[in-house]
Amino acid sequence: MGLLSITTSCLAQNDDTASVEAVIHEFSKAGDDSNIEKIDTLLDDNFRIIMNRMFGSKKVGILPKSGYLKKIKTKEWGGYSRTTTIENIVINGNSASAKVTHVSKKATMISLVILIQDGSNNWKLVSDTPYFKK
Repeated sequence: MGLLSITTSCLAQNDDTASVEAVIHEFSKAGDDSNIEKIDTLLDDNFRIIMNRMFGSKKVGILPKSGYLKKIKTKEWGGYSRTTTIENIVINGNSASAKVTHVSKKATMISLVILIQDGSNNWKLVSDTPYFKK
């Protein structure tokens, strides 16, 4: 592999990293604004929230995209301003992962998110595994 190939690969990875960051920030802002239409465009149809022993439960709960959108629509979740920090983005071909921290007056939530590229090369969230920090 020559230097040109390595440089091209690094540039493509940097573009993907920037795109992944942009989608995560758009998703966070849309949640802050309870913008269901925008959130829907940023989530893959297979999107799931994986809640491992949250809210005092001893079990793993799975919430599909439709349930998540309903919680945003009814304002049970979202609707308040947060500061979003993205760490540890890893690009693996047409999949990516990131550690995302949301800080608001209500709570600090740390999520592990997985994104995939669709057939049009748009990054979409496919899973979110949140943890609420006390």
